[in-house]
Amino acid sequence: MTDRLIIFDTTLRDGEQSPGASMTREEKLRIARQLERMKVDVIEAGFAASSNGDFEAVKAIAAVVKDSTVCSLARANDRDISRAAEALAGAGRARIHTFIATSELHMEKKLRMTREQVLEQALLSVRFARNLCGDIEFSPEDGYRSDIDFLARVCEAVIREGAGTINIPDTVGYAIPELYGDFIRRLREKVPNSDNAIWSVHCHNDLGMAVANSLAGVKIGGARQIECTINGLGERAGNCSLEEVVMAVRTRRDYFGLDVGIETSQIVPASKLVSQTTGFVVQPNKAVVGANAFAHASGIHQDGVLKARDTYEIMRAEDVGWAANKIVLGKLSGRNAFKQRLQELGIELESEAEINAAFVRFKDLADRKNEIFDEDIVALVMDESVVNDAEHYRLLSLAQRSETGERPHAAIVFAVGHQEHRAESDGNGPVDATLQAIESVVQSGAEMLLYSVNAITGGSTESQGEVTVRLQHAGRVVNGVGADPDIIVASAKAYLSALNKLQSKAERVAAQG
Repeated sequence: MTDRLIIFDTTLRDGEQSPGASMTREEKLRIARQLERMKVDVIEAGFAASSNGDFEAVKAIAAVVKDSTVCSLARANDRDISRAAEALAGAGRARIHTFIATSELHMEKKLRMTREQVLEQALLSVRFARNLCGDIEFSPEDGYRSDIDFLARVCEAVIREGAGTINIPDTVGYAIPELYGDFIRRLREKVPNSDNAIWSVHCHNDLGMAVANSLAGVKIGGARQIECTINGLGERAGNCSLEEVVMAVRTRRDYFGLDVGIETSQIVPASKLVSQTTGFVVQPNKAVVGANAFAHASGIHQDGVLKARDTYEIMRAEDVGWAANKIVLGKLSGRNAFKQRLQELGIELESEAEINAAFVRFKDLADRKNEIFDEDIVALVMDESVVNDAEHYRLLSLAQRSETGERPHAAIVFAVGHQEHRAESDGNGPVDATLQAIESVVQSGAEMLLYSVNAITGGSTESQGEVTVRLQHAGRVVNGVGADPDIIVASAKAYLSALNKLQSKAERVAAQG
């Protein structure tokens, strides 16, 4: 049994299934490059058969990522598997990850298939995939709630057909650590050829135990791959958090006896990139990557840390990428310095025109804000108007007036396609007035599910404000994110960003649903 733990990141596939977390091709590429920089072993880039957009994203990631294995999910049918193989054709190392449900509930209610039909479908799919790709992973969906004897038959058959990785998902977050770990152990014992595959765990966080369950699957069950996401991103309550399992195994190597190949200093940059891209803010008390993860408020704790850090710290903040904000650029900085800093931050824009557009916005920000931090640079590049000038809705200008005792008023000018529109409105507050003015023209009919504000760099009233707006319309849920030193402007950007996503005709198929 190997003493190395494989880290399989599914932020770009399972993480993207969070309502509103859908990412563009460019955003996926940016995150994939950061995952590669972090030395993630396997990057699940998407579900190639779900849409043309996801196919193109997987294909683009496969073409640029060289140091990590690039994976695409596929249902257990020839069409999905062929589509995945086509998207992965340019990868240095490719993996097809195929799945079919094996629990009685899923087979009866969802698939309407018998056990024998599911077994045959799994076997044929792995056989077909093995002829297209040398690295095959198989997942029995809802595996933890499956009959263990039937599941063992399925696993034995797919290993015999060439599946090199067997992943046992706790699809609905039902597991308890000791029971899940024991389930993996007993399953491996029941499969005669279990030593011919790497065993993997994929746990959801519905009961808040995804990390504990995953680690139990490794320690008790003998699994050697953990499937996880940055910030624990994922549908419902999310997935197992990459940062937590990696640092748990690294910090407690005395207990786990395993090595991980992750470059841990890239964890916090990856966390911030995913958070700013998706609009899912990291809670301050989140382990490892939360703003308070290494903060000490108690006088007793502060005294202890000053005398000896290990009195209250089991990890060093700098080991996971935390550092004091460093001023890197100012308004006198040139284009080459800006371009170099983008590269250092792991941000690679695809053309000189995109770099120029980002630099213009940087100079504009530098004129309004004295200190430019790394987070500011990431935020301005995240602004979709930098990388995509074909947006349907674009903010041109905004003026708003707010006075005690008077109703706030906003006047906005924005483009809809190639046409310029002007609108004015009163509101309960300046943000409400601004969004009401936009809606008076757009009339989207969308319901706002979330409005949140977060300071990007913190600690100063000069910080850029980052606004997330979540809209729902006709069953679709989207997030829009906008950043600006003026929170009202950031709100307008976020709302228009969300409207742009609603305007997009791209549709996705839920991989696990």
